[in-house]
Amino acid sequence: MTFNVQVQRLCQVQIQKLLLVVGIMVTLVIVFQFINSTYEKNILVVSQESNISRSLELSSSPTVNEVVSTRIASYLDEDTVYKSEAIGENKDYELDTDDNESIHHSFQPAKTIQANNLTPERGLIHNKSSTMRHVRSSDKSSTIENEIKLNFFVIEQIKKSDFTFPQDNGHKPGTLLAELELSNHSLGTVTLRNKAMVAGNTSVRKYWNKAISITDMTASWLQISGATTSSKRVHWSSSQDRELQNARLQIKNVPEKRNLLDLHASVFQNVSMFKRSYDLMERTLKVYVYNEGEKPIFHNPKMRGIYASEGWFMSLMEKNKQFVVRDPRKAHLFYLPFSSKMLRISLLQQNYSSQMGNTFLKNYIDLIAKKYRFWNRTSGADHFLVACHDWAPKLTRNHMDNCIRALCNSNLGSGFRIGKDVSLPVTFIRTTQDPQKDLGGNPPLERRILAFFAGSMHGYLRPVLLQYWNNRERDMIITGPMNRSIEGKARYRELMKNSKYCICARGYEVHTPRLIESIFYECVPVIISDNYVPPFLEVLKWETFSVFVLEKDIPNLRSILLSISEEKYLAMQHRIKMVQQHFLWHKQPVRYDLFHMILHSVWYNRLFQLKPK
Repeated sequence: MTFNVQVQRLCQVQIQKLLLVVGIMVTLVIVFQFINSTYEKNILVVSQESNISRSLELSSSPTVNEVVSTRIASYLDEDTVYKSEAIGENKDYELDTDDNESIHHSFQPAKTIQANNLTPERGLIHNKSSTMRHVRSSDKSSTIENEIKLNFFVIEQIKKSDFTFPQDNGHKPGTLLAELELSNHSLGTVTLRNKAMVAGNTSVRKYWNKAISITDMTASWLQISGATTSSKRVHWSSSQDRELQNARLQIKNVPEKRNLLDLHASVFQNVSMFKRSYDLMERTLKVYVYNEGEKPIFHNPKMRGIYASEGWFMSLMEKNKQFVVRDPRKAHLFYLPFSSKMLRISLLQQNYSSQMGNTFLKNYIDLIAKKYRFWNRTSGADHFLVACHDWAPKLTRNHMDNCIRALCNSNLGSGFRIGKDVSLPVTFIRTTQDPQKDLGGNPPLERRILAFFAGSMHGYLRPVLLQYWNNRERDMIITGPMNRSIEGKARYRELMKNSKYCICARGYEVHTPRLIESIFYECVPVIISDNYVPPFLEVLKWETFSVFVLEKDIPNLRSILLSISEEKYLAMQHRIKMVQQHFLWHKQPVRYDLFHMILHSVWYNRLFQLKPK
């Protein structure tokens, strides 16, 4: 009995010792993990502080502040409220000087609003007492701190972007781990130096594998326009649609002519079809412009800046007496005169999210559908809109997606459809009094610069362009944002006028005003923007007067340009002058000008998308 008691006591002692040992081990593991975590955090903080301290040394430079204040919206959720006045919206060097352009297009989750608080009849209520919440403080040190955080954020996003370089310059294919080094050069340039190339990253985003060539885009349109209708008897929905069908048949059966005094066959897909279509449009087309909707979102166009295309078209369309009819029953097309730019500004002034824009447009369409029978007849297929802001594809894709959408942001990867939608040119207007100011450039043989680009580091592509070509070749001026003073802007235009090729590299979105600026200054555009549909693809043959370079071929940019013979360059430069008339705004519409080209593309797409009922 005594022996059993002793054994039990011994077991209890051993168990207690075992539990004590286990407890000590668990405690040591927890302490070790805590120490290790703290050490790693300290390392990260030290690393961040070193980057921030370097930025502090450079933050006093005006050029740095401009660069730091560029948009970072492609890395942020679109449904967030504007945070920092320091961030400029798409300020492509001189490309936007409007007062309202400082509003950023990124948002943070905003308050929930009842849909009936925002109706087309009332417009957006402007509460002057409500202000946007700014991160920027009146305190100077606070402002610097915010700019540093934005700079560090951009660096981190580039590191996270998994941007892949092809094999070039002795590097193995891999992911770019880059860090922005901002410096105040004579022209205010920004350099991006490659810090490390990491090969074998399997999580790389395949940007370049999705690119669709301009040849394939053109082939897609030709396939759509060449499609034959059913041989069965068809019943058209209206007499207006029968008129469009008749016009389509006349266009397709037009005899080929190449000797036209006012048009140049070499820049068109088919100049005979374009000429017949344009003449029929002038004789036949009738457009009804809806009067519904209140200012500022409706009937109040913005005529300056990089989004001016939608404003100029709206202004000229509403005043037009040749195409506009008062009786909607006579119309072939119906114009929805809203401004994507003004809608966005109004949303921001009310601290509303971008989702509220969808609700607003839904209310507008519901109003149109209830008051008129024409929307419901075709589900909006014979309606069109003209919208230039980056937001436009998203704002219109839910309730207006069936319309013909003329969009500056004509990205095949974001829902743009060849044969239905129209690519709208981004035309930067500095002065409404003289929209064609400084037109022209030096003769081709007097242009000493091979290639020119200057602009802010918007998006993932431009830092790569600078990484390869900034300060690399004497005849290639590839730089960051230039000074925005009057002298700096004049210098920018002078460089374009003295360059053979002007680089039109995408920013956060696929479009850039440089494309039309190149045409203005008679500089052959080099388009580096995968899946961007150039304006008027339906009729213009862009390959004859511009160069398309895939994003993955940036390392080979110089060799691509040098491989173009002088004879071919001179031919392209001459065609730039030929096509220039189609990209000019006039206070009073002129035949074949930009207003008529936009309207023609809308008309042309409607003709070839018209299907049997």
